[in-house]
Amino acid sequence: MTDNLELFKDFHFIKPNTLVDNDLELQVKELCPYNPNKGFVPGYKFEMVHTETKRVMGVIDLRVGLTEKLKEFGGHIGYEVSEPYRGHKYAARSFKLLFPLIQRLGINPVVITCDPENTPSVRTIESVGAKLVSTKNVEIEPQIYRLTNIYHLYF
Repeated sequence: MTDNLELFKDFHFIKPNTLVDNDLELQVKELCPYNPNKGFVPGYKFEMVHTETKRVMGVIDLRVGLTEKLKEFGGHIGYEVSEPYRGHKYAARSFKLLFPLIQRLGINPVVITCDPENTPSVRTIESVGAKLVSTKNVEIEPQIYRLTNIYHLYF
């Protein structure tokens, strides 16, 4: 199966509503248009910002579509919480803040992937209601494979 990135040539970004949960705010850092030459789908890049200190605590990306590769490695959502802020559920809270935007964009199911040995990510993904669909060896680069959990989250 081949990727049909032309589906995204007329994609228009919609402005997210305010994305705040107590001490966490998601701020749009970048809108990434589709790029068929690089195989990129459109996406949003957000920073996880502490509402009081204004410190960036991490990032979360929302890809509007999927390529064949992203269906198995990468998914719709990618995230990283900086070391000092881990353990406060900022990733799970960020996921939930994105739910209204995801629904407005018509993404269903949401595909999320992670390393099965990354217990904090597994817990985060499962805590937002995503269900494990499969665990398999995925070719992430030519001749380089990684065991990957693939989850689906339905709305």
